[in-house]
Amino acid sequence: MNKRIAFYPGTFDPVTYGHIDIIERSASIFEELVVVVMENPKKKPMFTMEERIELLKLSLPHLNNVSFDMHRGLLVDYAKSRNIKVVVRGLRLISDFDYEFQMALANKQMCPDIEIVFLMTDPRYSFISSTMIKEIASMGGNIEKWVPKVVLEKIMEKLRK
Repeated sequence: MNKRIAFYPGTFDPVTYGHIDIIERSASIFEELVVVVMENPKKKPMFTMEERIELLKLSLPHLNNVSFDMHRGLLVDYAKSRNIKVVVRGLRLISDFDYEFQMALANKQMCPDIEIVFLMTDPRYSFISSTMIKEIASMGGNIEKWVPKVVLEKIMEKLRK
């Protein structure tokens, strides 16, 4: 029997409690979950891909069926290279669904074997994004209720430089 393996791609710049909610719930559904830090050429990241993986590891030490990886390129190419057939995507708002649905259809066209599973984030985090976190922090706002302490410390360290 094949293991139920999925991967959860994202930029995670930085990881938020919304991401952690999706990761924890996915880890309870799948036997193995790979969290993949992806490069997004449209975004200017605060953290390197390696730093983002480290922050994910530090934020999720309690999940022993979760591993971490990085990928530059198409999501479907990662899926094919690892022979993983299930992709988890988190949804916060209706606007996310519109974009994610279009991407899911494009990915399905490029890789018909892939399945995309959508999970709604906890409503407590549905309005927050990594971009918003960075913006609030850069203006001196308090972000501690939306990110783990280790992430908060690293953001503040980056902003001081």
